[in-house]
Amino acid sequence: MIPDLFLDLLRAAAHSIVPDVEVDPLIPCANPLHGDYQWNFAFRMAKPLKANPRALAERLLPLLDHPAIVEKSVAGPGFINLKLADSWLYEQAQRQANDPAFGTSPTGAGKTVVIDFSSPNVAKRMHIGHMRSTHIGHALCGLHRAAGWTVVGDNHIGDWGTQFGKLIVAYHLWLDRAAYDEDPIGELERIYVHFGNEVELKPDSSDEKRAEATALMDRARAETLKLQQGDAENTRLWKEFLKVSMAEFEQVYTRMGVTFDVVLGESAYAGQMEQMVQGLIDAGLAEESQGALIIRFTEPELKDHPMMVRKKDGAANYATTDLACIRYRQDRWNPAKILYVTDMRQQLHFQQVFAVARRWDLRPELIHAWFGMLVLPEGAMSTRKGNVIRLVDLLDEAVRRARAVVDQKSPDLPEEERAKIAEAVGVSAVRYADLAQHPQTNITFDWDRMLSLEGNTAPYLLYSHARCASLLARAGSAADLTKLRTKHTLERELLLAVMRTPEAVQAALRSVRPNLLCDHLFDLANRFNHFYHDFPVLTGGEDREARLALVELSRRALRFGLERLGLTVLDRM
Repeated sequence: MIPDLFLDLLRAAAHSIVPDVEVDPLIPCANPLHGDYQWNFAFRMAKPLKANPRALAERLLPLLDHPAIVEKSVAGPGFINLKLADSWLYEQAQRQANDPAFGTSPTGAGKTVVIDFSSPNVAKRMHIGHMRSTHIGHALCGLHRAAGWTVVGDNHIGDWGTQFGKLIVAYHLWLDRAAYDEDPIGELERIYVHFGNEVELKPDSSDEKRAEATALMDRARAETLKLQQGDAENTRLWKEFLKVSMAEFEQVYTRMGVTFDVVLGESAYAGQMEQMVQGLIDAGLAEESQGALIIRFTEPELKDHPMMVRKKDGAANYATTDLACIRYRQDRWNPAKILYVTDMRQQLHFQQVFAVARRWDLRPELIHAWFGMLVLPEGAMSTRKGNVIRLVDLLDEAVRRARAVVDQKSPDLPEEERAKIAEAVGVSAVRYADLAQHPQTNITFDWDRMLSLEGNTAPYLLYSHARCASLLARAGSAADLTKLRTKHTLERELLLAVMRTPEAVQAALRSVRPNLLCDHLFDLANRFNHFYHDFPVLTGGEDREARLALVELSRRALRFGLERLGLTVLDRM
């Protein structure tokens, strides 16, 4: 990354004024007419030093002496602008292009991160509500790997808890065996929804209805406790539900190109619950309250929200499981940090769990990478209410729309290749439409918006990459990066955009926002397409080789960024 190459120079200049002070990195100039990069250290330090920021910048300017810097100036109230030598940029571009990490600084080298994502519940089909955690979590895995982290992607599936008590009761009461043999997940989902309808109470519900609902819930809680205590029949059913569910999940994950390093559901920690609870008691963290075991907090935001770690019937809950999970991950992988990619509704839960972990001296940095809700126009989705859109149906529709465009624009391609392109474009369109949004915004699901093929979309970026590949293929020989030169402003700005790709990766990592990389790639594709339309490449005369080198750099940058996001990159569309 270009900013990191100047850190020693910036540090020496800054420390000549304030020893050991934290140094601001270079950032791209908003206006390229002012330079390539800007340093804001003087402006930031003026107030604590009680100094004039512009005068402070003038003192720093002579200290920024480097062969790569050809112009430097103080602008505005105290910003330092720098312009880099073209020859130096060409050399760095070649190094970056030949680096598997494309110049991304190895900030995670020697460190491990566990990323907890996707996490569907067993015995239910994956629906569009599972999409955001899956997409964001998988992209965060790619971004961390680019920065040198050892990544453990963990699909912490929901395979334990009260839902299985409900499902076991429903299985015994309402299962249609023939329907189950034909479509096990569909039948399990049907009886689960039926259970929900049976226990749902309305203001005008009769006393008889209320009593029946209470009896069903009591029975479900009893079956849950039996499962947690190792009852043979309930354990057999639970294993059966898990087997058919994982087969269903794997079909969807394979199609989405999503992989995990481990799949350790809540059940993986079931045998540790008593030990965990006793440990909390021995540490003086847990206390009894109305038959249950709770932990109270002194933190202002949590003091009115005690956390239950054991129910009054003796059953464990999500909090106990998550604490056991942290300890397991610490003992097995010793991660520097753990990321939990879940929706915003779990913010309080993770605030509580993280607070207990800190008091219990668990070492990893714990981060809740929460995201906004994906809702239907008519409101929130619910499997129990039966108003969900299956994820496989969304993918099918995306591929169908992409296939119609492929057939129209590339009818001469072989059938097999058109099908492959449509699958890649359709699935990538769904993934990118999600990742391109700020993760912490709510999204109202809209078929046309999710599957758009125009604007800041996967099809546009994939086509830009394919255009690069097509140009290079038509050139008849590999691009020679040593021939790279830029004569025009647009060419130079494209080169800088290519070289800033690793900066976008690091920005996305720091903020846990893959959409920042999406924004960069869209800007890069726009710049490349403007270059393509304004300058001849194959017929560029003496500029041909230099422009082919720029095309090759653009291709590598687009591929690197898109693959970090988990998209399938194509050379022909």
